[in-house]
Amino acid sequence: MDTSEQLYETEATGWKRGLYEDVKRTFRAPFVNWIFRTTMANEPAFLRYAWGQVKPIFETRGFARFSAAYHDELLSVGDARELPTYRCEELELRPAEYRELRGQLATFDAVGPRLAALFEVMDRSLRGEPVGAGPDEAVGAGPDEARVATEPFPEWFDRDRGLPPTMVAPDGVPDELEETVDAIEAFHGLGDQLPSVYRCLAQWPGYLTRAWGDLEPVFRSDEFDAAGERVDDRLDRFVRSTPYRPRLAPEDLRGVGFDGETIDGVQWLFRRFNRGPARGVVRTLPAYASTVDAAGRRTGP
Repeated sequence: MDTSEQLYETEATGWKRGLYEDVKRTFRAPFVNWIFRTTMANEPAFLRYAWGQVKPIFETRGFARFSAAYHDELLSVGDARELPTYRCEELELRPAEYRELRGQLATFDAVGPRLAALFEVMDRSLRGEPVGAGPDEAVGAGPDEARVATEPFPEWFDRDRGLPPTMVAPDGVPDELEETVDAIEAFHGLGDQLPSVYRCLAQWPGYLTRAWGDLEPVFRSDEFDAAGERVDDRLDRFVRSTPYRPRLAPEDLRGVGFDGETIDGVQWLFRRFNRGPARGVVRTLPAYASTVDAAGRRTGP
């Protein structure tokens, strides 16, 4: 897998453009995340098959409830450590700039629990581990039999929350952010790679410097670690009890014509995201959104 290769939405045509539109509609977000663009560029046939397998998981009221619980756990750190909230005038931004900042952070915040679930479902499924385990399997969980498990995702939930993100180029981060960016990369263990959310926030250097200064102690706190552990537990229970069982194990993929190289490549990609630094980056998104009062709902539908 060449992770430097991406198929951008503006370049996608035919069924690939259609799949991107479906991802945006399902994820309730006005953009297509990097993981989809890279997988499409490298293994388009696999992505078409895999999306059909995992899409139903994100279309239920049960997932909407998980999303709310995900936000509630990560924002509960504010009960012990007050999270900052900045008004427009405090950040010395024009109203239009502040509105754009709020809208773009809302988009990342909405995508956060969806990415967390996608990475976990894909990582487990690709390795033949339990997802939507049946009661005959000794894994301590079975499919959720409650009505919400299969009810449709509420139309109003997360609707129209965000704006399409814009970002500075990888080599276009303002010089004034050098110290802040070094601290961010060190904290997340990213080397010299700056994730999309930070390239987005670099458009507002004053905001990013202030927010990182206020939030870094929170992210390093025992309370935030504990919130992350609770999120892990909720994610595990959600993935084990989903009523849908993606057919993405190696034997399933070989059965529909994918070769060993493709299987190895996608296993590596999703394990890297599910167990690597990206996991920690995703968990910071609700805190950033909360700084401008743009975080998602904390109670489920």
